[in-house]
Amino acid sequence: MLRKWMLALCFCLGIFGCGCSETTSNESNTTSSEAVTATTQSADEKTTRDLFAMDTYITLTAYGNNAEAGISAAEACIQDLDARLSTGNSESEIAKLNATGSGTLSEDTSAILQEAITLYQDTDGAFNPLMYPIMQAWGFPTHEYRVPEDSEIQSLLQLTDPSKMQFSAETGAVSFSVSGMELDLGGIAKGYTSSAMMDCFRSNGVTSGMVSLGGNVQTIGTKPDGSLWKVAIQNPTAEEDADFLGILETKDCAVITSGGYERYFEENGVRYHHIMDPATGKPAESDLTSVTIVSENGTLADGLSTALFVMGLDKAIAYWQAHASEFDAVLCTEDETLYVTEGIQDAFSANYPYEIIQQKGAES
Repeated sequence: MLRKWMLALCFCLGIFGCGCSETTSNESNTTSSEAVTATTQSADEKTTRDLFAMDTYITLTAYGNNAEAGISAAEACIQDLDARLSTGNSESEIAKLNATGSGTLSEDTSAILQEAITLYQDTDGAFNPLMYPIMQAWGFPTHEYRVPEDSEIQSLLQLTDPSKMQFSAETGAVSFSVSGMELDLGGIAKGYTSSAMMDCFRSNGVTSGMVSLGGNVQTIGTKPDGSLWKVAIQNPTAEEDADFLGILETKDCAVITSGGYERYFEENGVRYHHIMDPATGKPAESDLTSVTIVSENGTLADGLSTALFVMGLDKAIAYWQAHASEFDAVLCTEDETLYVTEGIQDAFSANYPYEIIQQKGAES
């Protein structure tokens, strides 16, 4: 996970000049929040701030006279959302809901839950925000890892059915029909947060900037010289930090990657990763090793990076072909074949050969 953060940081914060609309990156330790500012800033002067929230390292970067104000607003935003959404904070909205089985969510939390429900429906359950009991059984939230018995998993799967959750998007009221159900928006919250931070930038007059949130990258505008941001996509089988699948040139979009290499444990020679298949309650048996989603919608990108991993290559391709106007993707398979959707083929470069996924009906 630290390697993923380092890659995003190195390749996005100035080693390259770079963006997504031209053609159509979870956890770590603590660090203090520090600002590097200039008293008088020109349009091409950079302000950065590092902090720790949502159980991950975050780096905010902005350019110009309004950079400090934009970064301060964005930091306040992420701290607020973290306080609302954390499953590990007993005072958060989500923790209180999970403890009592009912509650009323704030506007932001309601919006995230609504997005999660929509994704659940659109992906035929490949993304499910009610998997927290399963994740706890495997020990991922506490790092006390274990392999649950099949009987335990089958019992817990009864607690992951969204039809047993009542939710009003208008009022934010939520309740569970079955005791023991628990909500976890972690699979989508970072993407929502990165988009919200870009809104903070815009409202404060920042027109050039980016955020690296645990490896999830989102950008606003281009760099001050007009060049596009460049985001490195990590090679999931790499042993060296500097090895990556390719470089994506982006602007005004999110680039978010999920893979089984990020969080896992081994028991009796078997590796168990953290991306659960909602249908089985076990780590997804996917032929994909990583999924990168590129979209103007950070929330969508975050959720789909998990959902398409669960789907596997063929279903992921079919899903993109049905939703090509909403996102693009870079898919890496277990046999190390790389696939890039045609919407970003001109923005992507790699040292590895890769295949272009075309929309249905396109000539090969």
